[in-house]
Amino acid sequence: MELMTVIAAREIHDKEIAFVGTGLPMLAAMLAQLTHAPDCVIVFEAGAIDCRLSQLPMSVGDSRAARKASTLTGLFDVFSTVLQRGYIDVGFLSGAQVDVYGNINSTCLGDYQKPKVRLPGSGGACDIACLSKRTIVIARHERRRFPERCDYLTSPGWIDGPGGRESAGIQGGGPEVVITDLGVMRFDDQTKRMYLSACHPGVTREMVKENTGFDIDVSRAGEAPAPTEEELLILRDRVDPEGIFLKKE
Repeated sequence: MELMTVIAAREIHDKEIAFVGTGLPMLAAMLAQLTHAPDCVIVFEAGAIDCRLSQLPMSVGDSRAARKASTLTGLFDVFSTVLQRGYIDVGFLSGAQVDVYGNINSTCLGDYQKPKVRLPGSGGACDIACLSKRTIVIARHERRRFPERCDYLTSPGWIDGPGGRESAGIQGGGPEVVITDLGVMRFDDQTKRMYLSACHPGVTREMVKENTGFDIDVSRAGEAPAPTEEELLILRDRVDPEGIFLKKE
């Protein structure tokens, strides 16, 4: 979890506007703000915009998420005024399934009419997937979670490859990186298929292939850079000192 958080934080650039959800994205945004991206703007769907976190909120609706916010508004305003007007640079997503083109399923497993499992659904995820300039996907790396195609498309990635988003009327955006507990995946510029960009320390390419439900290109994979001492110190002592999300042993 620490490595995933650090990698996710590094994906946030200074002065970017980041749409952040509860859990690991929140930790990553806070770490980014305390390290390499002090002027990144954090937006929470509950209505806090441009906040300066000093304590880790339990959720996006926690009052601590509003600390020193330049604007306090509501969910409708965040989605309509900020996201739909194209101001979000990077959004964080997750789901029960992530397929080879970065499409996400958070609706159901199996047939939609007779699902094996009914899931919570989109919430605001589809809006974030369509309207952010780029998205970061975070997920546990399991074979069942990474099928060739999702059982149901809740939030579009590259849909069916090059031109898929344009054909669906989606302007710009798209998934840029998928961060898991085994490695980092990105998308080929030509095919839009997911490939392994880096393995976490101690993880082999074979382990990634065994835990991925589609044929993934691992030929370009290196090793993900380890967290620095400064990143770990800030993460452990300032971002999540109580081990709320980063469970302490």
